[in-house]
Amino acid sequence: MTRSITELIHHAYVPPEGFEAPQPGVFKASTVFFPTVAAMRSREWKDKTAYTYGLHGTPTSYQLEERLCTLEGGQQCLLVPSGLAALGLVALSLLKSGDEVLIPDNAYGPNKAIAEGELKGWGITHQYYNPMDPQDLEAQISSRTKLVWLEAAGSVTLEFPDLVELVRICQRRRVLTALDNTWGAGLAFAPFNLIPDAAAPVGVDISAHALTKYPSGGGDVLMGSVITRDAGLHLKLKLTHMRFGIGVGMNDVETVLRALPSMALRYRAHDEATRALALWANAQPEFVQVLHPALADSPGHAHWKALCPTAPGGAAGLFSVMLDPCYSQDQVDAFCNALQLFRLGYSWGGPISLVVPYELASMRTGWPAHLERGTLVRFSVGLEAVEDLQEDIAQALQVLR
Repeated sequence: MTRSITELIHHAYVPPEGFEAPQPGVFKASTVFFPTVAAMRSREWKDKTAYTYGLHGTPTSYQLEERLCTLEGGQQCLLVPSGLAALGLVALSLLKSGDEVLIPDNAYGPNKAIAEGELKGWGITHQYYNPMDPQDLEAQISSRTKLVWLEAAGSVTLEFPDLVELVRICQRRRVLTALDNTWGAGLAFAPFNLIPDAAAPVGVDISAHALTKYPSGGGDVLMGSVITRDAGLHLKLKLTHMRFGIGVGMNDVETVLRALPSMALRYRAHDEATRALALWANAQPEFVQVLHPALADSPGHAHWKALCPTAPGGAAGLFSVMLDPCYSQDQVDAFCNALQLFRLGYSWGGPISLVVPYELASMRTGWPAHLERGTLVRFSVGLEAVEDLQEDIAQALQVLR
């Protein structure tokens, strides 16, 4: 009996090589075996030439990393447990006491919270700049500035900045740039090559991506990535990644790998439906402003048009509306509660449409001049029929009427 148990653990059978299928195999491990002590001592964990320990990767995670590099135009990729973890990894790796980070005022709220919490406690200062005014960014860059965050489009309010000019300013001042590229997803524009025919390369240094959204597409996986093109910069990030023991589960990696082939099709479908709904919403009297980069009167539309495909596939699946200030917060909440297909929930990029009301005044240093006064509601458009989604918003508006 004892021998049979041992044989179950140390079984001699090895499956034959040559099995191929549409989806790659799932290799899960903490421990990785070495054939000899010499091999154990010689293997390098900093690149993909071998395997050393589960935290440093398996064939499954290596494949996702390489495919994400292809998607975004990068050379090196690190996987982390969430999109927010990707933002945190960048800060942990590149900033130290006495440094300063500049963040757009319309950035993803938790990224600002990192700066106001942990970074401040570690002696790292931060400033918020107006992403719609490149000169404001340039004026705030100092000798202490070591990192500038970029976001296109902006969180919740979806302004589209002059990303090319912001990057050029940072390049001239020799300051690293990190882009939260979750909205663009590697499909709306190429973060590392913003102007393909430019004499000198114009692109960000780091792309952080919440794979939770479009790459996963199911609303069921949390994961993030940090992608670079510079080997030295990647090594800095990877060393921090190793020291903090940051890892992801291979079943989650498998789920993202399975979803990637349909990502462009889903992104286009989200985009096409969102544009139709945003145009319709623009004609509703309860909405004093509709925010979506593809709308001609949305803040930064010209910058979006210059950088992204104007056909469906270049504007993602989010739009926000500003409800007339005559409506109270209770009335706005009642409108959101009355929606039936748009479910109340955070995140986006999945098959089910979502809605969230926001208290914008608490999220900005001041009320942006390009925004009408009112109460903001953000819609994430899923994969339902656009006619049904329009009817859902229309019936919910009756609560206000």
